[in-house]
Amino acid sequence: MVAERIVVGMSGGVDSSVAAALLVEQGYDVVGVTMRVWPWKDAEEATARFGSCCSPETVADARAVARRLGIPYYLLNTEDEFGRAVIDRFVESYRLGETPVPCVACNRDLKFGSLLRRAAAWDASAVATGHYARVTREVATGRLLLFKGADARKDQSDFLWPLSQEQLAAARFPVGHLTKPEVREHARRLGLPVADKPESQEICFIPDNDYRGFLARRQPGVFTPGPIVDRAGRVVGTHRGLAAYTIGQKRGLGLSTGRALYVIDLDPERNTVTVGEAGALERTTLVARDVNFIACDPPAAPMRVDAKIRHQHDAAPALMQAIDGARAGVEFDTPQRAVTPGQSIVFYRGDLVIGGGVIDR
Repeated sequence: MVAERIVVGMSGGVDSSVAAALLVEQGYDVVGVTMRVWPWKDAEEATARFGSCCSPETVADARAVARRLGIPYYLLNTEDEFGRAVIDRFVESYRLGETPVPCVACNRDLKFGSLLRRAAAWDASAVATGHYARVTREVATGRLLLFKGADARKDQSDFLWPLSQEQLAAARFPVGHLTKPEVREHARRLGLPVADKPESQEICFIPDNDYRGFLARRQPGVFTPGPIVDRAGRVVGTHRGLAAYTIGQKRGLGLSTGRALYVIDLDPERNTVTVGEAGALERTTLVARDVNFIACDPPAAPMRVDAKIRHQHDAAPALMQAIDGARAGVEFDTPQRAVTPGQSIVFYRGDLVIGGGVIDR
């Protein structure tokens, strides 16, 4: 009997390495792949030209793990499609005064988009990653359901909300039922060279997490200076460009008003940054765009959910109403601080992901 083939996206970290190892132990025909999303010729120093998952060191780690597991390993050049699907959108979002989440587009369009299509061409049935999330099939309806990872501290389901039913059907998350310590213990048991490799918190394609420098090189226009105004429209200072700021920011405003002020709005049409006191950051309502429902069809009636407005946010009780097209209105039971356009909002019931969208202006 021929074993089912699964392609594993290997980032060189412990999570994707253990994902591959567990599938090997379960008897699958595993193929390891690293997606090269950034050129290797821009700078002389490796640390200056790559982020956390785009370096020769990362590829060496992934290749070493594949060798240890005895599986084939390939390095794919996905620079062009990553540029279109992720980087161009990332830059454009900042130009529009938003704060984007590039991992969402990468998961939808690359890992479970182009890589999944390539996997099918290699007679593979699925793509696996090291995400902390779980997928099950609802027996009564056959619908695929997305759940949080078992490790609440490492859960990454909020990066996967755009996935379609077809994508979820071909997605595998082998470490989703494990905690991070358990993942590292598996890596040590198997003698994987990345067992104790530290985690990276930076955006993968931005060296040293210097997103401002990255944006300045890609599109200098996002740093066109303009006025900082208060809620009454009075000019209180000059900003360095909308991309240098995000909702809720307090430091680096360069103001001497004698009171603590925060960024409460970014207006790309007028190129203004609006500031106000802490209370002005509180919001009870928002509208989301590009909404994708996973656990159900767009509900005809308002639905009670727990809504999460950023990765580190504790989901808060809210009433969600699907609007025309792929939009939804959300009303929180209590005010939420620093609701930020461009960030994801994800709807939960317990550990179940109802769906999600992008916070709109």
